[in-house]
Amino acid sequence: MDKVVSAKRSGTKASAAVRPVPPTREEAEEAVRTLIRWAGDNPDREGLRATPARVVRAYEEWFSGYKDDPREYLKRTFEETGGYDEVVVLRDIRFESYCEHHMAPIIGRVHIGYLPHNRVVGISKLARLVEVYARRLQIQEKMTAEIAACVDEVLKPHGVAVVAEATHQCMTTRGIHKTGVSMVTSRMLGVFRDHAETRHEFLSAIGMRGAIHVANGA
Repeated sequence: MDKVVSAKRSGTKASAAVRPVPPTREEAEEAVRTLIRWAGDNPDREGLRATPARVVRAYEEWFSGYKDDPREYLKRTFEETGGYDEVVVLRDIRFESYCEHHMAPIIGRVHIGYLPHNRVVGISKLARLVEVYARRLQIQEKMTAEIAACVDEVLKPHGVAVVAEATHQCMTTRGIHKTGVSMVTSRMLGVFRDHAETRHEFLSAIGMRGAIHVANGA
């Protein structure tokens, strides 16, 4: 809190790493009432009286990822793997997020692969990792990179591969209004970046063999 106040007083921009002091629930509900009035309706009519409270409760669920440290889910690992040294893939992890530009839904799935280095993690923890990052205001590219970086940092495997496929309601329900369009993003680290054979093994496992090429080491 002191850092935020100090930044305001000095006229400098607060770092993105410094979280602002959240408003009260009453302030949040009043903000929803303001938006209802701005949209042209009456927040005091019967059908809308409880809407501000409902919206705030929904926001608590949709953006609960800010309260969790994703690294905590990966810290409990297993070393008794029977000498297993092949790629581990968890595919089709469904997620729902909201774009940070329009706060419209992003709905899709994530595929995660990693080549273990002496230890593995429970598969449910990978799904929970996706959930934490998805339940924040996001852009798909950043979420893909964050998931890969977290797995790489905590598990320290030989390599990590993450592919995300999603539809963006900010594009399908407004603006250009193009339906049936999906976006694919990927992040390859370690052996998945450096070795085409390992990368193709992962892509084949998720049904995308040959669909993603890593150019200039990116």
